[in-house]
Amino acid sequence: MTFARRDYRAVVVGAGIIGLYTAYHLARRGAGPVLVVDRGFLSSGGSGRNGGGVRQQWETRGTIRLAREAVAAYRRFGRDFGTNVWFRQGGYLFLAEGPAELERLARVHEVVRSEGLPSQLLTAEQVAERVPGIAPGSVVGGSFLASDGTVYPFPAVWGLYEAVRALGVEVVLGVSALGVRAEQGRVQGVETSAGPAGAPTVVNAAGGWSAEFSRACGLEVPNVATRHEILATEPMKPFLDPMVVRASDGLYFSQTMRGELVGGLTVPHEPGTRRGVPSSPRFVTAMARALVGLLPRLRGLGVLRAWAGFYDDSPDGLPVIGEDPRLGGFVHANGFGGHGFMLAPSASERVARAVLAEPVDLDPKEFSPARFLGSGAAPSRERLQLG
Repeated sequence: MTFARRDYRAVVVGAGIIGLYTAYHLARRGAGPVLVVDRGFLSSGGSGRNGGGVRQQWETRGTIRLAREAVAAYRRFGRDFGTNVWFRQGGYLFLAEGPAELERLARVHEVVRSEGLPSQLLTAEQVAERVPGIAPGSVVGGSFLASDGTVYPFPAVWGLYEAVRALGVEVVLGVSALGVRAEQGRVQGVETSAGPAGAPTVVNAAGGWSAEFSRACGLEVPNVATRHEILATEPMKPFLDPMVVRASDGLYFSQTMRGELVGGLTVPHEPGTRRGVPSSPRFVTAMARALVGLLPRLRGLGVLRAWAGFYDDSPDGLPVIGEDPRLGGFVHANGFGGHGFMLAPSASERVARAVLAEPVDLDPKEFSPARFLGSGAAPSRERLQLG
């Protein structure tokens, strides 16, 4: 296999939602030619293994603003790309089991409201109205934002794939990025399993494999790949509008338009990608107990399938966006945890700006890769890494 050209304006590593959206923004700005390479098939990474949640309830203002733009982008996705991603704004409902969790959600609620979004604090009775059949006494309240919602991930990835190719972007699947060629501290191109490709800029949008690629390029990074699991039940009569997330343990679930419940729960796994992404009986058991404990009406509901994928976690819970100060032309677009799909439309637009050396309106203390290069550990900033 060979590439169509020897040299490109930029090479994007990763054909997931972040990589494809970045290529789209670059192509729309006339920054061609652009090459996207991916070690797997379309949707083989986290972009094809998530629950499709899109929310604007966060602890940090910068993330809220990115999320707000992303919601607007998903609302117009069908008009922009001619593909229906079934974006359904049924809201996000965070549950508090005790006073401490409710106080935490109240702080998030105040930040979200101060950003102009009509978040609501709910009593236990109001939660029960939105989650019919919730176990009595299981929660003391919650927070809710009606404009949050869910998308179907697959048509979003496919729609972007077709759009970038129509704009002249070359997308090559089944090709691994092995490292970069650099001279005098600047990127000159990328080495791949299909041969070299010249470029002054390489974007690391490799998701769960982003740390491995950075290290292959000689850059030590703090990102950690962590395996998370998810399942889908058999369909039942629709009864649930919002995505529901429990603050204590990260249990999350929503109901699709076909009636299935789709959700996950954090079960500890060894970090890194070495063991792949199998699902485990331990997760299915834990998830079933958690769901039935919260919603007894689900007892006896069958599980259709379970799967897993990688989060790409940064130490402070915030994405890593921008050029690495140690290697000119090496641009990070990673560290999104399990929320790359939520933030992709807006975050990738900032990545494209970084590629083109345009001003980026993100606080470097929160988003730049340079924040991890100081003497002390980066402070924990975004802890609402749930759902």
